Amino acid sequence: MLNRDSLPAASRPSIRRAGAEELLRLWRGRSGGNTPPTAVFFADHIRHENAEFWALERSGELIGELYVFKSLPDRDFADGRTKAYLCAFLVREADRGKGLGSQLLSAVLTRLKADGFRYATIGVEKGDEANLRLYRRHGFSVTIKECRLDPCFMDEEMRPRACPCFLLLSKTL
Repeated sequence: MLNRDSLPAASRPSIRRAGAEELLRLWRGRSGGNTPPTAVFFADHIRHENAEFWALERSGELIGELYVFKSLPDRDFADGRTKAYLCAFLVREADRGKGLGSQLLSAVLTRLKADGFRYATIGVEKGDEANLRLYRRHGFSVTIKECRLDPCFMDEEMRPRACPCFLLLSKTL
C-alpha cells in the first residue's frame, strides 16, 4: 500500500474534477484522433452537469480516472436524486496495487455523499475477481442485477451497446 506521507510532495497523487474538453482530448488520443461515440456521450453529460469526470494525477500526469453519472434512463443505475452510477474506472497498469484506485474511489464516494446521494452503483464484469474484491471492500455488497447493455457505452447511433455480462452492484453511502 502506498504511504502518501513518505512521498515527496511533487510525486504525491492528487484527485481533481476534470472537464468535458479534457475528456475529449484524452479519449481522442486513445482512439487515434477519432472521437468515440461514448466520449461524446460522456462529454455532453458533463457539460449538462449530469456527469462528472474525476482525475487521479501524479506530477501532472493522469494515472487514473473515474466517471459519475447522476441520472440515466435505467433508474437501477442512477436516478438523479438518491443514486449515482460510477463507471469507466481506470488506474494505469503500472500504478495498480498501490492503493491509488481505492483513494480515488473513496474520494468520489465521499463527494457523492456530501452532494446528498444515498446510494452508489458500479458495474463489474462477471469473473473479474480483482475488481469485484475491490468493490466489495468499498461496501458494494448488493447485486442489483445482471446486465448485457451498458447505458454509458454508446454505438455509432448513440444507443447503448451490448457488452459482456456484468453485475450492477450497489452500496449505501
